[in-house]
Amino acid sequence: MTSEELVAAVSPVFARVGSAWYFTTETVAVGRELGLGALRFYFLGRGGALGDVDWRVVSSAFGYFSPSLVEKMWDTSRQRCDVRVAAASFAAACADFGRRSLAGVAGLEAFCSAAERVVDAAVGDAGGLTLFAGYAGSPLVDDLPGRAAQLVAVLRELRGSAHLSAVVATGLPTPIAHAIRRPGDLETFGWREGEVPTPTEEDRRLLSAADEATDRVVSARYEALDDHQREALLAAARVIGEAVPAR
Repeated sequence: MTSEELVAAVSPVFARVGSAWYFTTETVAVGRELGLGALRFYFLGRGGALGDVDWRVVSSAFGYFSPSLVEKMWDTSRQRCDVRVAAASFAAACADFGRRSLAGVAGLEAFCSAAERVVDAAVGDAGGLTLFAGYAGSPLVDDLPGRAAQLVAVLRELRGSAHLSAVVATGLPTPIAHAIRRPGDLETFGWREGEVPTPTEEDRRLLSAADEATDRVVSARYEALDDHQREALLAAARVIGEAVPAR
């Protein structure tokens, strides 16, 4: 199995499972204990991996949200809760999600070992992978279900950061890329009607080129795995995907 084949197989699972815990009842409850609603906890918790930074840094790393929404959510959330507390609580909520969802999954020890090897390889060459780098620097819990969930989230950020960099490199504005991929979510991401132009065929061509570049960047980091680790990562990813039903 090539790195490209492995990335193609596991990336959809990581994309879905790596964000499945964001707005669960349990995660939202943690945010409320900190004085944050669901959306504010998302912004401060996820963005908090970058540290107590200016909202412009978060906007750059998130990529697809309206800057005005990021500024509002980030600055008002910082007034209510310490950034590092929110980040640690968000990571803990991810681990708790893993404990609830992945406790019966086989192969987690091998999965975590392989996933950590990919993360280490990516950290060694993390130029432009800003949000991933922040996530990769966050401590992991010791228990396997919680650790596996956190690693899935880190690998999701690896691909997400690579894709954002690839989109920017093509010259395609990130809001237009978002309009192509998730046209029904523009308002949720803070864009008002008419702010984002209708995508053209050239825009779609550029996004396709960005997708191909993303695969190359991410696959290069998976080259750190040997054949046994590739098989272990793939097998566990499939079971993880089955253990977390699509919403």
